[in-house]
Amino acid sequence: MNGKIRAVIQADIDKLKEVVNSSELFPSEYLDEMIADYFHNPGTEDIWFTYIDHQIPTAIGYCVPEKLTEGTYNLLAIGVLKESQGKGIAGEMMKHIEQLLKEKGGRVLIVETSSDNAQLAARNFYKKIGYTQEAVIRDFWKEGEDKIVFWQKL
Repeated sequence: MNGKIRAVIQADIDKLKEVVNSSELFPSEYLDEMIADYFHNPGTEDIWFTYIDHQIPTAIGYCVPEKLTEGTYNLLAIGVLKESQGKGIAGEMMKHIEQLLKEKGGRVLIVETSSDNAQLAARNFYKKIGYTQEAVIRDFWKEGEDKIVFWQKL
């Protein structure tokens, strides 16, 4: 791979909305509100990062510290542009955030997914890179759709 991972900047937003739409991560119209604190609050602890390939953002990641914990972080979103999937970018993004969190004194990274069939690839990905399925909260997202929590010691 010849891309690089860096913090998100304001100029990335339009391309990151394309990433969000392409990867079906969440409705892209949510992105402006989700990332507003990151751009406007110098004290924010939100971490937004992107994979840049040929000067174009092709992946997005979003991680936050868990409130009332010591060194526990939650990866709330990671997505790769559909045509860039399967090239190892998500794995590189995970290595990046894990290293960054270690440097910040992080101890644990959790990732929440869904039992929905659409999330099967994500669940398999986390298992493949060494995350442990730590918890299942039944009917969390809606009736019949569980929250599945993966855990990794940093």
